[in-house]
Amino acid sequence: MTRVWKWNRPVTVREVLEDLQRERSIAYTTVMTVLDNLHQKGWVRREAEGRAYRYEAVSTRAAYAAALMNDAWSHSDNPAAALVAFFGMMSDEQRRALRDAVRIAQGPETGDETGDTLSDTRAENPGSAQGDGGR
Repeated sequence: MTRVWKWNRPVTVREVLEDLQRERSIAYTTVMTVLDNLHQKGWVRREAEGRAYRYEAVSTRAAYAAALMNDAWSHSDNPAAALVAFFGMMSDEQRRALRDAVRIAQGPETGDETGDTLSDTRAENPGSAQGDGGR
């Protein structure tokens, strides 16, 4: 999937093969099987072009990562605890990105008291979501 996302356009097995072969030896049939499996799972769509197929990602890498996180979180027996543990693993840069994402998801200020959830959490429980508490 990394190669398909990298090009952000429909790719052939041959293109992926040639790109991978710059790093390691790999067989054409291996790449073809992997792309076929990704198609079967619905991660890529394909369109015939002569005797070959062109494969294209169904969703972005970001959407795929979000789906994985949502799936993992929704299977937790304690989603709030899972989020707190996840926040504790984040770097400062990741927490800044999270705050930005929350602001974007909340939309323009509406005058309510939503505020900065992560900052509120740090104020109530220093070190739990800060990431620098003794590390």
